Amino acid sequence: MSTKRYDFITPEKSIYSVFKLLYISSAKYEGDWHSTLHTHDCSELFYVTNGLGQFNIEGKLHTVSTNDLVIVNPGVEHTETSLNANPLEYIVLGVEGLKLTTRTEDADDRFCLINFGNSKETIHFCLHSMLKEIHAKAPGYESICLDLMEMLIIHLARLTNFATTLAPSQKKSNRLCANIHQYISQNFSENLSLDALAQMNHVSKYYMVHSFTKEYGISPIKFQISCRIQESRQLLLTTDYSIAVISRSLGFSSPSKFSQYFRSLEHMSPTQYRKQNKKAQQEG
Repeated sequence: MSTKRYDFITPEKSIYSVFKLLYISSAKYEGDWHSTLHTHDCSELFYVTNGLGQFNIEGKLHTVSTNDLVIVNPGVEHTETSLNANPLEYIVLGVEGLKLTTRTEDADDRFCLINFGNSKETIHFCLHSMLKEIHAKAPGYESICLDLMEMLIIHLARLTNFATTLAPSQKKSNRLCANIHQYISQNFSENLSLDALAQMNHVSKYYMVHSFTKEYGISPIKFQISCRIQESRQLLLTTDYSIAVISRSLGFSSPSKFSQYFRSLEHMSPTQYRKQNKKAQQEG
């Protein structure tokens, strides 16, 4: 694997406040490269300059060839593989603050694949000029690179008739976490899985768990359990349902598992909690 990477530092007084160009890399896929699924906190734009291969987007393969542009949104698992007879060569950009947006019903908001065959001169000029500028680091190279990036985004929008483009992104983790938090709050008694939650939100499971835990200080599964225990407290105090019925209605696999989780949060068994609090209510 031969790679040349140039880290990009946005000037403090840049006139561009919407996005940051983080890095530019040129690479040729060779036999020593081991492809593994991974994610980034930024958007990545891959432009295939030569060769044939496939992009693995969260387990699904997509064929790519010369003049294809692949845009992958933040948090989406992906990796690239190559055909040994005709190895991939590509340029990749890391861009913070922008994400792919689509305006078609059948679009996938995780990524898109566009062929720049009819407009290859433009993208070649933009990308190779950026590589040249960041390699030389002549005065003002940062602003020129951002100008070229903006030109690339505009041509992308033109090529797809503005149905697919890059647009300013909100703080994705907050929106993602809020969606998951609301869904679990409303469906905590269901048999929810991390894989299903991640698939519903079009992100990788690991990215989702990390973002949610960072946002709320608790993992999605532990939050689901806490919602169940909170509901169980109400049922223990306001009904005469047995422990087995309450356990089953809240989605626990068994009464013993329910008791185990209840004791870990309340430091007493469900039966003790019911007796203690009902006695307090009577005395009050």
